[in-house]
Amino acid sequence: MEYTINRLAKLAGVSTRTLRYYDELGLLCPARISSNGYRVYGQKEIDLLKQILLYRELGVPLEEIKKVLSSKEFDGQVALENHLSALRAKQRQLSLLIDNVEKTIKELEGEIIMSDQEKFKGFIKKQIDDNEKQYGKEIRAKFGNEKVDRTNDKLMGMSKEQHGELENLTDELNKTLKAAFEQGDASSELAKKTYELHKKWLCFYWGSYNKEAHMGVAQMYVDDPRFTNYYDKIAVGCAAFLRDVVFINSK
Repeated sequence: MEYTINRLAKLAGVSTRTLRYYDELGLLCPARISSNGYRVYGQKEIDLLKQILLYRELGVPLEEIKKVLSSKEFDGQVALENHLSALRAKQRQLSLLIDNVEKTIKELEGEIIMSDQEKFKGFIKKQIDDNEKQYGKEIRAKFGNEKVDRTNDKLMGMSKEQHGELENLTDELNKTLKAAFEQGDASSELAKKTYELHKKWLCFYWGSYNKEAHMGVAQMYVDDPRFTNYYDKIAVGCAAFLRDVVFINSK
């Protein structure tokens, strides 16, 4: 079945302006132009629009969507399975947030008293959401949805004390990394201590330690500008130095 741009816009719940913009970007072009100049869309375009809207719902930028959908390695079924997993994770997180807000309202009204653990979950939830928004796509692509979901569940289960321990460990790791970097020797004792602290830091998030995965994370710090910027705020070049430290000590 074919649709004009007006009919497709109504069907998908978007504006004709949006569809024209997708056409301009080369993201969703009509199957053909009719004799009277109207854009006409077929089943292939309808399925593609569904994929685009699903990605948009997950907050993926249009340029990134275009790269994904135009890739020779794109697999529609795998993409949908990934969509489903991400949406379920989002649903779990939203349900937890709603529950936390409802309990907070009841506490303010004097109906209940929230435990510190319950109050703290709201803070962790925000941290997880922020991480997902900033790094989720790359992390899930590299390590898989199941591992990322397990990590998020582990974070949600942390006590206030455990989270404080993690913050202290992060601070110690960054200070040790900076000191080792200033020495300039990725094989020094201080660098080895940095490696052990980073390994311990990762184990707060992972269910079990894996040397190859550790090396993969360290390489990602160099390959992805966002991670590079995080470590290079400690000192320019720290991301590459940490990668070298991990590679040397993982052998």
